[in-house]
Formats: sequence, C-alpha cells, structure tokens
Amino acid sequence: MPNLKDLKNRIASVKNTRKITKAMQMVAAAKLRRAQEAAEASRPYAERFNAVMSSLAASVGGADTAPKLLSGTGKDKVHLLIVMTAEKGLCGGFNSNIAKKARAHALDLIADGKEVKILTVGKKGRDQINRELGQYFVGHVDLTEVKRIGFSDAQGIAKDVLIRFDEGEFDVATLFYSEFVNVVSQIPTALQIIPAKFDAAEGDAPDTLFDYEPSEEAILVDLLPRGVATAIFSALLENGASEQGARMSAMDNATRNAGEMIDDLTIEYNRSRQAVITNELIEIISGAEAL
Repeated sequence: MPNLKDLKNRIASVKNTRKITKAMQMVAAAKLRRAQEAAEASRPYAERFNAVMSSLAASVGGADTAPKLLSGTGKDKVHLLIVMTAEKGLCGGFNSNIAKKARAHALDLIADGKEVKILTVGKKGRDQINRELGQYFVGHVDLTEVKRIGFSDAQGIAKDVLIRFDEGEFDVATLFYSEFVNVVSQIPTALQIIPAKFDAAEGDAPDTLFDYEPSEEAILVDLLPRGVATAIFSALLENGASEQGARMSAMDNATRNAGEMIDDLTIEYNRSRQAVITNELIEIISGAEAL
C-alpha cells in the first residue's frame, strides 16, 4: 500500500497531466475549426470536378483513344497503396484505423497473388505497418515541416505518383485516408485514383448538353492529372480535419479520466491519512491509560 507521500506525489503528477491534456484539447479545438472549414470548402469543387470528369469519361467510354489514366494499363497485377496518416500521435484511433484498413487491403491483394507497393504520407502510418509490410515500401512523403496544407503539397505527391505510373511501376493506385464526418466520427476510406473511377450517380445526364472543343479525349488528357492532385488534396484536407477532431476527442477523454483518477486518489489519500491519525490517537490514548 502506498504511503501518504507517494499518493500526494501521484495526485500532483496526474494534475499536471490533466493540465497538459486540457491544453492539447483546446489547441486541437482551435485547429479543428480551420481544418474543418478547409475540408468542407474543398468538397463542392471536388464534387463538381468529378461530375464533369464523369460526364467526359462516359462520352469517351471504352474508346481506344481514351487516356491511359482513364483506361488503365489493361492489367491488374501491381497495386500502389498510398497510405496517408498524421505526423503526430495522441489522436485516438485515427492513425491506427487508416493503417488497419490499408494493411487488410494489402494482405488481401498479396493473398490473391498481386504485387503490392506502398507509398506512405505521414510517419505514424508508416511506423504502424512497417513491421508487417515494410518490405513493400517504395517511398515516403514527410510533411513534418508543413504548417498548413496547400495544393502545392498535393501536386508534389501527385507528380511522384504520375511519374511512377508513366514508368510502368504499377497498374492500380489506391488512396487511403480518413473522411471527416464530425468530432467523434471519422471514416477510414479507400479511393482508387488510377485508373480513374467515378460513381454512376455522378455520371447522370445533365440538363444541358455540351459540345467540347477540343475533343473529350484531349480535355481528359489535361484534366486527369489534375484530378489525381485534386483527390490527393481533398484527402489531405479530410485527414487534417479528422486528425484534429480525433485528437480533440481523445484529449477530452484523457482529461475526464485524469479527473476521475484524481478523485479516486484523493479519497484513497484521505482514507490513508485518517488511518494514520487514528493510529496515532490510539497510541496516545493507550499510553495515557498505561500511566
């Protein structure tokens, strides 16, 4: 059983920890607002861009002139997994959920006889899947020094991916990130970006018919690389909001748990202190009676 001094030191330690988690919660709340606004502001552009691309892709169909980014290589042998996580921890299950989904997808592909290559963005995800799938790593993007995610960061990642695709290093590229819903809900998501895939709902015929100049194929050649960068940029923004939401929730839970621990330790301290006082009184009374 710990003595009074040990209990007092432990209470002080937990109180200091609670101050830290409370401060981290407040910082995450401030960052979440900006990150959430950025993620939500990017969604209308991404959705409209995908709708236009879907319409163009539907008009091209399976034509032989379709761009390679749309039609693919004609094979499904080599898969590139782009795993996007955070550079920092202390955000609950945010990083582990993305890594878990990517790991399960990779193991399924390997079981089917496919070749897997992994490009990581963010060191936390890389650390989590390194032990089991480290031999499949082909690259890493470090965003530690990036204070605020910009489109140029997404363009850099997209350029690396497109160069690898042009050089024939893979046939299919899938993006793994966390879609932000709210503070307590972030959904790990897998999105195939090469060859480009569009939802059927986005390809519904619009109210107005368009004639494209130049041809649909020529427009797609120019827009498909931008579509890859747009998808990566949207994923980075969604990840940013999800990370701060998860960290805010995790630090709130940690703060409340620390408070409960302080209450329990205080009760234990008071009971131990009362027991010491009672023993001292018994000794004094016993001594007085002996006289």
